[in-house]
Amino acid sequence: MSGVALAVEVVVVFFLALFLLHRYGDFRKQYRMVLFATLLAWFLCFLIVFIIPLDVSTTIYNQCKTDNQVHQVAIKTINHDNSSNSSVFPTQRVPKTCQKPWSYIPDGILPVFWRVVYWTSQFLTWLLIPFMQSYARSGAFSISGKIKTALIENAIYYGTYLLIFCSLLIYVAVTLKLSGLRTIGITAANTWGLFLLVLLLGYGLVEIPRSYWRASCHGQLLAKTYFKAAKLMTEKVDAEENLEDVMEDVKTVSETIKYNHPLRKCIDTILKKCPVEYQEKLGRNMDDYEDFDDKGNPYPSKKSLVKLHKQVIYAVQRHNRTQVQWQILLDEAFHLEDVAKNETSSTHKFVHSFPSAEPPGWMSKYLYTPTVEWYWECVLRRWCYRVLAVVLCAFSAAVVWSECTFFSTQPVLSLFAVFIQLAERDYNYVYIEMACFVTIFFLCYCVYSTVFRIRVFNYYYLAPHHQTDAYSLQFSGMLFCRLTPPLCLNFLGVIHMDCTISHQNRQQTAYTSIMGSMQVLSFIANGFYIYYPMLIVLLCIATYFSLGTRCLNLLGFQQFVGENDLTSDLVDEGRELIRRERRKRQRTEDGESRRREWRERYSEQRERYGGRNRSVYSELKETDEDSHGHKTLMQNASSNN
Repeated sequence: MSGVALAVEVVVVFFLALFLLHRYGDFRKQYRMVLFATLLAWFLCFLIVFIIPLDVSTTIYNQCKTDNQVHQVAIKTINHDNSSNSSVFPTQRVPKTCQKPWSYIPDGILPVFWRVVYWTSQFLTWLLIPFMQSYARSGAFSISGKIKTALIENAIYYGTYLLIFCSLLIYVAVTLKLSGLRTIGITAANTWGLFLLVLLLGYGLVEIPRSYWRASCHGQLLAKTYFKAAKLMTEKVDAEENLEDVMEDVKTVSETIKYNHPLRKCIDTILKKCPVEYQEKLGRNMDDYEDFDDKGNPYPSKKSLVKLHKQVIYAVQRHNRTQVQWQILLDEAFHLEDVAKNETSSTHKFVHSFPSAEPPGWMSKYLYTPTVEWYWECVLRRWCYRVLAVVLCAFSAAVVWSECTFFSTQPVLSLFAVFIQLAERDYNYVYIEMACFVTIFFLCYCVYSTVFRIRVFNYYYLAPHHQTDAYSLQFSGMLFCRLTPPLCLNFLGVIHMDCTISHQNRQQTAYTSIMGSMQVLSFIANGFYIYYPMLIVLLCIATYFSLGTRCLNLLGFQQFVGENDLTSDLVDEGRELIRRERRKRQRTEDGESRRREWRERYSEQRERYGGRNRSVYSELKETDEDSHGHKTLMQNASSNN
């Protein structure tokens, strides 16, 4: 079992990353290199999260073996000293029995594994993904043009980083050995990641339990859905108008540049990125062929076409994204309204306003029946969400306490460190790995869910159902690669497995060993890494009182605030929009049902009349055959006579 656990987790994590990429990305339309870079980034980040518990259990086992070796050496020394004095009989302690964990990884594998994973993820987040981001956003029509644009944009990007870290590198080169440059680079990357990590974690530790508690209140959840519908409709209309304006520019350019113009290939590339209905409309307008004339109106330059190409890509993607988000929000609103209606049902059977056209599966027939669905949606779900919210709230409180006290080793105040040390005494490796995995999974969920909810002026947004653009996918992969290493390092510090922070004389994990000695920069190791996470308390308080939401609302960014006139107006507007869409969908459903009914009736009549005609035809045929046979017999009889 030495390498089976590692191999199984690698395979599971790969398919997990592939599933998420399939959910958010589009394998058919996006660049293969973009998809590969995003998949590799997500895979490596999730891999760090899943392998850290195995590293902890292996380190505890190696620490036990080291303690036994030191104990044996001490016993030999005592026996040698007491050989001259036979009257002294010291009490000898029996060494502990070190049980090998089921997921033990042999020595030498994890350090190499972590080096490959860490440096590959850093290469992706600082070099490859920023380059691929610029490549995907570029409106150039050739590969060389896209590469040129990406190189120019990244030269400006990394020029700012060189100015920021130039003084630090000069300090290291003058005062320290060159071997400290690697540690300085790791420290700088982890410091940047820890700075952002605390901000995201402070928001997620409060917002995630609160979101589950609010999900148990159908009335408040429905009001927030109406509010989101009003905001999304504004964005949807804006996206449609933006697409119309861009399509007008494309139409003008397409009518100006005819088929025999040298830049016509660029126009054809732009037209392929347009929606199908616009392609057909523009194609009909170009039926009249005109010869190319150099003395006509001035033609747009290739640079302007590159800019137009970039605008088309963004406008089409934004339009498609808002359409899908609108349909998802409508389904959510209709479902919540159905729950509100079915709560007063006396039959205790859940009735959908718009039942699915597909035939129910075996689960809906035998397990998830309308009665079971009613009890789950109207009774059990809210209580399950409330219990889950309380559990997550307790977990968040434990995280906040541990983040503020993990630097104290005597006594041990960090709750997670206490749990791990209690399990370490009995060498309960399964409990150790499960406790590590649950803790780090909760931390990652708080951080990553906040990342997936980020939305900055519609420029970056992760949308399911294959509606996330290439730039957003790459940005999420880049952010994961920058957040995961400091998150895991912070987790190891919380459970006192990082000697740099705990200052304990014990064996380091393989993960912390590749990070190098942070004492090269003592003000970061002994100051920033220890005291900065305490800021999480202030962030949690600000999130609890919704200070950020209120500030954004005052600045003009519409946010859902409970007692506010603007919020009430948007909720009423959203309710009217949902009511209008319900009537529209109801008319569509009625039309589909009438057409389905007419098709079924027509098919029955056709089968009925078709069967009757076939029976009449067979009777006539049998009558003709009988009459023909009778005539033949009469002719034979007459000829015999």
